[in-house]
Amino acid sequence: MCGRGRCTLRPDDFSRATYLNGRPVRHLNMDRYRPSYNVGPGFNVPVVRRDDGGDSNGVVLHCMKWGLIPSFTKKNEKIDHFKMFNARSESLREKASFRRLLPKNRCLVSFEGFYEWKKDGSRKQPYYVHFKDGRPLIFAALYDSWKNSEGEILYTFTIVTTSSSSSIEWLHDRMPVILGNKDSTECWLNDSSLSNLDKILKPYEETDLAWYPVTTAIGKLSFDGPECVKEIQVKKEETKSISQFFSKKGVQAPQEPNLEKTPIKEEPIESSEAKSVKEEPGNEPIMNEPVENSLQKSEKEEPVSESTLENTRMKDEPLETSQQKNVKEEPESQEDNPQSITKKEDSHNTSDISSISPEGTPKIKEKRDYEEFSAHAKPVAQETERKHTSPVRKRGKGGNDKQPTLFSYFGKSQ
Repeated sequence: MCGRGRCTLRPDDFSRATYLNGRPVRHLNMDRYRPSYNVGPGFNVPVVRRDDGGDSNGVVLHCMKWGLIPSFTKKNEKIDHFKMFNARSESLREKASFRRLLPKNRCLVSFEGFYEWKKDGSRKQPYYVHFKDGRPLIFAALYDSWKNSEGEILYTFTIVTTSSSSSIEWLHDRMPVILGNKDSTECWLNDSSLSNLDKILKPYEETDLAWYPVTTAIGKLSFDGPECVKEIQVKKEETKSISQFFSKKGVQAPQEPNLEKTPIKEEPIESSEAKSVKEEPGNEPIMNEPVENSLQKSEKEEPVSESTLENTRMKDEPLETSQQKNVKEEPESQEDNPQSITKKEDSHNTSDISSISPEGTPKIKEKRDYEEFSAHAKPVAQETERKHTSPVRKRGKGGNDKQPTLFSYFGKSQ
């Protein structure tokens, strides 16, 4: 807290700022003073202290370096003014660096304003804090002297800080101890009673403080000039949450297919029974195969009679029953063909043949037992016998089966 400030006062302005009118003021090392809009630790700044060697009523305007170097620091040690440029008021009586300075080494520091940084999103925004009427701010401070290895005496000081007031606690949790009137400056500078110091080491709660944002270039000590205290407009940084950062891109609505350019494939209409058969596990559809009805699908592995195929392919011709078709295939005379009787009986006993009505509705199938079978019928392929669900009985020596199958019958007719 309070690591930067503006100190552009003239030497005679310090006496008026610290309510020392009428008191003798002695200047010491004031030739080192360089007014600046951007003062930081290590800079030479005038402070007001009591004059112990001269007039008891007088004061000294002494130019010292900002950043305390305790007197017990080793002579050959490298000094760092950034270590103790502030001193917490709560620990003044605890730390040895400050406790021994409280009785006699108190001083006043006069700044026209100080800078404080506020975290704004991912960056820090500096603000300039000052009095509304433009009068200088008076800070409580402690000073000390240190002699280096060459015998040169170096005077340094630190600014006392306290908790922030309610008006600027949004900016930072700490602020310098501001002595806002003559009584507080006299108490800090001349009162020998340390018990009274607690009354003034507190936040400044008056309403005459003002602030505004300034350029971020103030962070560089090399940046100086009136631009340091020029008010700017702060653009609030847009902070995106994780859910917004990883939000999905808008999905475009699917376009309607172009029916003019895209050809429509004509597919055969499936009956409800055939569709249910194809959706059952184990009944995978066969590519490029016409759709069959439920009865044809279940008998797909069985040979189909010529009458059934002929009825399916030729829709325009009148349908013939299985009995009429078999009658046409019989010879005119039974004597010319000894097997005509057998064949004629077989034609009336055809089983597992599905006939389709003109409306396309499959008729109910009927099963009939065969009594005789021709001896010279062609054998059915072994692969077809393995796929068929009902086993085929082997013929005996006489060539007759008591229960011939439909496959054997159509093997004969080929």
